[in-house]
Amino acid sequence: MADPIGYDTFAKLELRVAKVLEARPHPNADKLLLLQVDVGDQQKQIVAGIRQHYAPEQLVGKLIIIVNNLEPAMLRGEASNGMLLAATSGEKVILLTVDDPECVPGAKIK
Repeated sequence: MADPIGYDTFAKLELRVAKVLEARPHPNADKLLLLQVDVGDQQKQIVAGIRQHYAPEQLVGKLIIIVNNLEPAMLRGEASNGMLLAATSGEKVILLTVDDPECVPGAKIK
């Protein structure tokens, strides 16, 4: 188990529902996908290391969970403005998704 954190530290994370608008392979990395997502009040790009587990067409339209306030990073020349959440189960990577299609992009996770 990782070191315990206090609630105040956890509360700094802004977890949101995001709708995947577009997904495409990263032009300079075999393991990365570029996702354009709608977070309600804005659209942003996220670079995710899930290319070996998901085809881009599988992701478009999905409601995923992201860390919305992660510090921006450049990954192989592309800006990433958040991080999607996924679980690992053996060799599988499973995106955390919302199963109710009426959930709006930008909804806060509490």
